[in-house]
Amino acid sequence: MTATAAPPEAEAPAEPPVHKPSLRRRLVPYWLLLPGILWLLVFFVLPMIYQASTSVQTGSLEEGFQVTWHFQTYWDALTEYYPQFLRSLLYAGTATVLCLLLGYPLAYLIAFKAARWRNLLLVLVIAPFFTSFLIRTLAWKTILADGGPVVEVLNTLHVLDVTSWLGMTEGERVLATPLAVVCGLTYNFLPFMILPLYTSLERIDTRLHEAAGDLYARPATTFRKVTFPLSMPGVVSGTLLTFIPASGDYVNAELLGSTDTRMIGNVIQSQYLRILDYPTAAALSFILMAIVLIMVTIYIRRAGTEDLV
Repeated sequence: MTATAAPPEAEAPAEPPVHKPSLRRRLVPYWLLLPGILWLLVFFVLPMIYQASTSVQTGSLEEGFQVTWHFQTYWDALTEYYPQFLRSLLYAGTATVLCLLLGYPLAYLIAFKAARWRNLLLVLVIAPFFTSFLIRTLAWKTILADGGPVVEVLNTLHVLDVTSWLGMTEGERVLATPLAVVCGLTYNFLPFMILPLYTSLERIDTRLHEAAGDLYARPATTFRKVTFPLSMPGVVSGTLLTFIPASGDYVNAELLGSTDTRMIGNVIQSQYLRILDYPTAAALSFILMAIVLIMVTIYIRRAGTEDLV
């Protein structure tokens, strides 16, 4: 018997040639990033390096400053001005909590209940930005003026008795007290809390609320189990956008406070423009930045979310 020949194997289809992008096309993303990188280098990195070198200098404005690696400036600045650091963190933290308590209901209202009034309410939220930060703060001097209607109402309701007991006011006076500074911080930074909260809440699928209702969840349970956890990116973003600038603010304490309510921003401003002690001012700036950076890192990890709005 003769063996039959095996059928020829079918040839595999030829793979299409792979065209690698040209060098110019591969460099396009880097060219697009170049302006932003240059901006950060010129207006952020270089000033940071300059301030770091200033913080370890010694001398005076008349004789000139020399880099002597005098790190003792950091310790001296921290030990001398630690009350202002603590006061700044306390005022900023209080204002952040108040902004969250005031901003979350308003953001919830705009996201889920405003309907055709949503755009108008958003415009009203950002309306303070249409005027100067300085003008907005000066307006609070009129609002909280001694003998004004606001102070009279607070006094009639015996609110000032409670705030005086807490050390936030002095008798029937609100201006030049911690309460006035916290009120100014809360008002000026409230939009920075509302906008991230609104953005986060607006992304929530309303069908999740309907599903929770179908499972016989009460509105409070739905908020606690569905709405608030899903809005955590907005909560984290809003609190950071409020706390970070508030901790270094000096305008509110300067215009609404007194020498007893000075924040670390006022000390830095005074060191730069009045005392002309540039090394101490630079050291205070870096200490504040380090403290805020550590607190923010711990806060983000404890919040359990890094998906910031």
